[in-house]
Amino acid sequence: MTSPASESVSFPRLSARSLRFTLGVPRNLTVSPDGSRVFFVRTPDGQTRTGSLWAYDAESGEESCLVDAAALLGGGDEQLSPEERARRERSRESAAGIVAYAMDDACEIATFALSGKVWVCRTRSAGATALPTAGSAVDPRVDPTGRRVAYATDGALRVIGVDGTLDYPIAEPDGDHVVWGLAEFVAAEEMDRHRGYWWAPDGQSLLVERYDESPVATWYVADPADPAKAPVEHRYPAAGTADALVSLWHVRLDGTRTEVVWDRERFPYLTRVSWTVHGDPLIQVMSRDQKDAAVLVVELESGETTLVRGQSDDVWFDVMPGVPAYAPGGRLVTLEDHHDTKTLFVDGEPVSPAGVQIRSVVSLGAEGAIVTASEDPTQIHLYAVGYDGDTVALSEGPGVWSGIERGGTAVRVRAGMESPFPTITVMRRGQTVGNVATHGLHPGLHPEVRFLEAGEEGIRTAVVFPRGHEHGNVAGLPILMNPYGGPHAQRVLHSAKAYLEAQWIADQGFCVVIADGRGTPGRGRAWDRAIRDDFGVTLEDQVTALEAVADKYGKDVDPSRVGIMGWSYGGYLSAMAVMRRPDVFHAAVAGAPVTEMRLYDTFYTERYLGHPDEQPEVYDANSLLVGIDPDVELPPLMIVHGMVDDNVVVAHSLQLSSALLAAGKPHSVLPLTGVTHMTPQEVVAENLAKLQVDFLRRALRA
Repeated sequence: MTSPASESVSFPRLSARSLRFTLGVPRNLTVSPDGSRVFFVRTPDGQTRTGSLWAYDAESGEESCLVDAAALLGGGDEQLSPEERARRERSRESAAGIVAYAMDDACEIATFALSGKVWVCRTRSAGATALPTAGSAVDPRVDPTGRRVAYATDGALRVIGVDGTLDYPIAEPDGDHVVWGLAEFVAAEEMDRHRGYWWAPDGQSLLVERYDESPVATWYVADPADPAKAPVEHRYPAAGTADALVSLWHVRLDGTRTEVVWDRERFPYLTRVSWTVHGDPLIQVMSRDQKDAAVLVVELESGETTLVRGQSDDVWFDVMPGVPAYAPGGRLVTLEDHHDTKTLFVDGEPVSPAGVQIRSVVSLGAEGAIVTASEDPTQIHLYAVGYDGDTVALSEGPGVWSGIERGGTAVRVRAGMESPFPTITVMRRGQTVGNVATHGLHPGLHPEVRFLEAGEEGIRTAVVFPRGHEHGNVAGLPILMNPYGGPHAQRVLHSAKAYLEAQWIADQGFCVVIADGRGTPGRGRAWDRAIRDDFGVTLEDQVTALEAVADKYGKDVDPSRVGIMGWSYGGYLSAMAVMRRPDVFHAAVAGAPVTEMRLYDTFYTERYLGHPDEQPEVYDANSLLVGIDPDVELPPLMIVHGMVDDNVVVAHSLQLSSALLAAGKPHSVLPLTGVTHMTPQEVVAENLAKLQVDFLRRALRA
């Protein structure tokens, strides 16, 4: 870890400067097929945002910088197109320089986008060359044979030789709102699918997504701080409205193409695409209500598809990372629910044991899969799952583990409670070679976390007191709930980094409580689906966790002074808490809250609440704009929102403020000019953190 530039720098500023202590940490790990090298992206230290491409020699343990992005930029600022900015917003990417790269199968060629240009690096010689491409490039990917690079620009998909020759389009927009080669909004925002094209294993053709946003409603995202600036048109598929029209095409290098055919009326969502040497392409498509999915194999010449696996759930079916895919030998691997366990299926048969909740498939080998999974939801481990069902843990010790294996080299990444930064260990042929270095910025504190299981459901809860707190010797501290608390996101993990901000807040005079209620991952289907049609259960779980903390810590805490603060779903939960349970919660900060579910996107909202035309009463019950009791006093509430947020648009907060005002409810609104759903600006993030804490301290008499 690197030390802060100044001991007087506040924790909020350090957190913003280091992008929440992610800078200087290796990421995007790739192992070469012979296992001799490990490639990764890393910034030079914990406060420089420009990432570069590095290689680690798995024989000698030495690192080398292959591409210095700062040198390529020549000291200038990076120039990003609107498409690249949107892609980074969807993936929550705040860093700069090289933030992603793609490689050929042999790992001899790497390609990446930098300041709108396509760059190629020959990894044996290092250095990089800019290709003479047309337009501002997005998501360049070299073909598996290392001969050509495809990239998206201005709605088209183009191909160029790695030597810079013959740059030409293979698919161009055929309508005003048509885009080739990029993922549409809901795929990138909600499906964890950020790609829009896939190379054939032989590099001779591609599968390419085409989407048409003309049916999607146009919203306008304006910056009120600059009235001379025209609003940005943004096609937003709000719940109950039209989605983009998505199709998939087999496109050859000469530009001829064949449409991939499936029942798009029944299955409008394209959720996954996989094309490997182990079989013909696989796609997973899904119904709009997300209760039915189909895994289809594509016949390339005709574009026809054949069903190889039907998938269904009477509430919703989960889209999972790494599957569906063919394993060596042509086995079909999927992740599905079985006996309340997310289970590895091989050719339609469950093979992994009950109770091991698989979270992702990392890789598929000849004998089995490497997966991440949980038995305790607060920990994530690596497992090897044989296709015969034999399951072996690959990681030891509490923490959050990830990693990859290839060519006799294994990389193990562990985040634990000992350090805010992960340990990245490289093993060659079973022997430890060394660690890939981490250069994160020291946060200036280490969290002291206590874990408990609250209520009959065993709600996983983390409790953070001020450092050095003497239990039983001081007056009860105000309690501050700090949840995300919503579906498909988790905060309570055995990783110190997860509690850095909570510790800083606690040090200001609070007992901070983080609880993962129903809907959060790692606990099985029944736990997930408990929130269907009723987000109110997530508030009930926060109350249960609060009661457990008050019971366990007695006089150390003061349940008559309870605040709650959160962002996004956590902001929704915070506002809901003081509006619906003012008897329990006495102050709240709601950051970028989703206050009216009809204003949020189709794929997320309809999964949990159904279609608003079919269940209007469900949407009303989950809206914060409906049912405000004018006779009940509202505890102090601060609403915070970025004015140019294109995900949770500021209308959510403005409509809530209007409804509260109409009901005579005093409250505060803090607009963040020029800020999106993320707040990476250093000064803004620092001052925002201080303002929120000061508000809560005053409201709770801390």
